[in-house]
Amino acid sequence: MLSKPLDGAVAVRFFMPSPALAPYISTYYLTEVSLAAGEAVEDWLHPEWANLRFSNGGEWSSALGDAPLEPMPGAILTGPTSQAAHFRLGGGIRAWGIGLLPLGWLRLLGVPASNYVDRTVPVAGEPCCAPFAALPAAVFTGTPNPADEAARIDAYLLDLLGRAAPHEDEQRIRTAHGGLIDEDMTSVTDLAHRLGISSRSLERLSLKAFGFSPKLLLRRQRFLRSLAQFMLDPSLTWIRTLDFQYVDQAHFVRDFRRFMAMSPRHYAALDHPVLRAAAQGRSAAAGAAVQALHRP
Repeated sequence: MLSKPLDGAVAVRFFMPSPALAPYISTYYLTEVSLAAGEAVEDWLHPEWANLRFSNGGEWSSALGDAPLEPMPGAILTGPTSQAAHFRLGGGIRAWGIGLLPLGWLRLLGVPASNYVDRTVPVAGEPCCAPFAALPAAVFTGTPNPADEAARIDAYLLDLLGRAAPHEDEQRIRTAHGGLIDEDMTSVTDLAHRLGISSRSLERLSLKAFGFSPKLLLRRQRFLRSLAQFMLDPSLTWIRTLDFQYVDQAHFVRDFRRFMAMSPRHYAALDHPVLRAAAQGRSAAAGAAVQALHRP
């Protein structure tokens, strides 16, 4: 568990899942914002794998890409993303998140990830989310205690895992995920070769488990390796954060605009009260500043 307060208003805590859940869940994370009525913090979340999030009150609004902010219900599922998520948190909100790795998506939700890319949906009424409908009530009970709440999330998911059969492509998905994390993986052909399948078969597997084509995923990983360096040390210039796969800074700027809907200069000028706290806390707890670079 780690906490990173910012001026007493924002705290982000990370908890690791049980070993049995580690291939399926990245982390559990609690975001707490303590502000006066009418005050709020805003930030921009980078692309990542899927997440379940639920809160117990306070202001909570979000939007993907450059769409306008919209109020969020108490429990939401966001699929794998290739766009930034703009969000605003206010009041006395306590919001839990569960990072779903690709294997976790298929085993616990059982639907193709491509059906939910760059989408946020209410948990209530979404058929694939039915197993999670009772989770918020099970967690937000009694006096707030982050460690106890994280333990209840873990127990709930362990029970779900025990009732969900392994996916038939589990081993290939593990291998593909490992290839995406590999900094030396530069092409779809190389990734297909590692799995021992054709590029066409890899495309189908990728859409089902990861949501996006392998080409876009490799591009996203390259971008996030660069962004993570800046998030951990904002004193760095962008040129010093560039992944070795970038040809030049202009190449990086094109990717930045594609994934964040803004320029690197614009992003650096913005306040990041939640993401800076989260990046440092997540890096110390889980070994990676962003979820998509997490090694299951």
